Order: sequence, then C-alpha cells, then structure tokens
Amino acid sequence: MEDHSSPHPPENQPISNSSEETAPSEISKDARSMALLCHLLGVFTSVIVPLVIWLLKKDEDAFIEDQSKEALNFQITIMLGYFIVGIVTFVTFGIGGILFPVLMIGNFVFGIIAALKSNEGIAYHYPLSLRLVK
Repeated sequence: MEDHSSPHPPENQPISNSSEETAPSEISKDARSMALLCHLLGVFTSVIVPLVIWLLKKDEDAFIEDQSKEALNFQITIMLGYFIVGIVTFVTFGIGGILFPVLMIGNFVFGIIAALKSNEGIAYHYPLSLRLVK
C-alpha cells in the first residue's frame, strides 16, 4: 500500500503541469527551463533566484512550483550549513574551515544534477535538505 500523504512526488519521477492528469512528457519546455534556472542560478545566487521564481511562478505551473521550492529549501539548508561551519571554525580556531569547500562543492554538484534532471522533466529532490518552505 502506497503512502500518498506526502506533498512531494516520488523522487526522480516526472510530475504534471496541472491538476488534470497529464503525461510526464507534457511538461512544457518553458516549465523545464524555469526549473533548470532555479537550480542552476541557486548555486550562484543562493536563495534569491529560487525565491523570486517561486513567488512569481508558483501559481502558473506545478512543476515550477515544486522545483523552485526544492531549490529554495536546499539553498536555505546550505546557508544554515555555512553558518554552522562558521561557528565551528571560530570555536576550533580555524580548523573547521576545511568544511567550507565541502559545502561549496556539494552545492555545486547537487545544483548541477538537479538542473539536469529538471530539464528532463524529472522532479529532483535534494538529499539532506530541510523542508522549510512547503
């Protein structure tokens, strides 16, 4: 028996554009492009671009809404990670600073993966991302 209570579609599964049943291939090129921009530009602008796209496009397309929320949640998680690593670096007199490149590389790698998947019309969900924006 499947649990349908989750607001997110199953990981790596295409989602539809509207409340009507649509084939996964019916996700518009524009929706896929906007989702790609959310993930890709989120790597460089943190929460700014995903937040703007989510606020402007959330009512127009379910795929854009889902992917912009994913990108926004991941960038918030990364910001919290930077804050925590900053505190650890201060407390350990600089030793914790080796974790900054780990966060930067993780942000870049997962952002690229998410951008590529969303451009294919596949809903990507970041691992270890806090779900703060629902």
